Amino acid sequence: MVEKSQESIASYIESPEKLKNLYRRVLIVVSLSQIFGGAGLAAGITVGALLAQQMLGTDAYAGVPSALFTLGSAGAAFIVGKLSQRYGRRIGLSTGFIVGGLGAIGVVLATLMNSIVLLFASLLIYGAGTATNLQARYAGTDLANNKQRATAISTTMLMTTFGAVLGPNLVEWMGKVALSIGIPALAGPFLLSALAFIMAGLVLFTMLRPDPLEIAKAIEAHKQKMNKENQVPSMPISSNKRGLAVGATVMVLTQIVMVAIMTMTPVHMKHHGHGLAEVGIVIGFHVGAMYLPSLVTGILVDKIGRTAMSIASGITLLLAGVVAAFAPSDSMVLLIVALSLLGLGWNFGLISGTAQIVDATEPSTRAKTQGKMDVFVALAGASGGALSGMVVANSSYAALSLTGGLLSLVLIPVVIWSRRAA
Repeated sequence: MVEKSQESIASYIESPEKLKNLYRRVLIVVSLSQIFGGAGLAAGITVGALLAQQMLGTDAYAGVPSALFTLGSAGAAFIVGKLSQRYGRRIGLSTGFIVGGLGAIGVVLATLMNSIVLLFASLLIYGAGTATNLQARYAGTDLANNKQRATAISTTMLMTTFGAVLGPNLVEWMGKVALSIGIPALAGPFLLSALAFIMAGLVLFTMLRPDPLEIAKAIEAHKQKMNKENQVPSMPISSNKRGLAVGATVMVLTQIVMVAIMTMTPVHMKHHGHGLAEVGIVIGFHVGAMYLPSLVTGILVDKIGRTAMSIASGITLLLAGVVAAFAPSDSMVLLIVALSLLGLGWNFGLISGTAQIVDATEPSTRAKTQGKMDVFVALAGASGGALSGMVVANSSYAALSLTGGLLSLVLIPVVIWSRRAA
């Protein structure tokens, strides 16, 4: 069996056409899982804050659910990265999605039992689905060359759009379904998340064969062997550290700003008379803007560069913060514009930052390093989610939005510094 597996891997090294076909197949499988994964994100984003507000009876801790499932995603990102490095993308990603689905089931049980402790514990576990959905973008890059990486990332993220946009717009309907079976309405979307995350895990477990990371490791080992035989000097590892630092900074800052403003938008809307259906529409546009522009963004990152698109991210997030801060509270149109810009700025930052991380890693350590980078991203989101409720409770939604927009400008000197240093 081992010999047969080694022969199979060798055939991809010897046949560029076969490798190219596998690359395309991997993109299709990962994209399919992302459709389900995107739908699984809907519950936490759309009703997490409202659920906490209802069960705790205060706005001050409305950001806690976002913080918890983002904190849970930090731990999951590290574990999924380690699992992927040791056993391949198929095992790491499928495990993460299925665990996230079990967390969503726990949230539903917590609402039935009116248990805050179970709710918070389940939200931590639910974060595994969020982390895995984000880490799946790396799987598409394992077999891509450096001119295809951002495009590969964006292709899988684009497919997330279908589930991510549909999910928030099913919030009201899932609430009715939940009520019809004796479950609180706000827990309804978590039923959808449970099914979606588990389906995403099953798709990857059954279809992601052969494993792209294992093939990439074999190709790297083959290249190193050939370089050694031909006495070609290898690039020093230290040359990649700057790329890791800049890529992580770009992703961390965009995540803080996006999560903070996004988390408190449903609460802000509810305070000003907007219903759950209207919240779903605004969040649907936001999530659509997070993922739908991905294919174009990936091409731009590959064509005009990581630095330019990172700067574009900072400027777009600033515009989002300004529009959200000064938009009349009863204006659905301006809220949609603000949250769409917020999603677009996040999209620019995540894809350009991810591309820099992939550029700076090798297959032999790639998944483990990527998992560590996503831990920082998740912790940044947890901080943004936790602090957002406190800022709004003690100040205003406008102050939160404006502060987030200004914070995003830090991206510009960071990427300019990295370019000059390079």
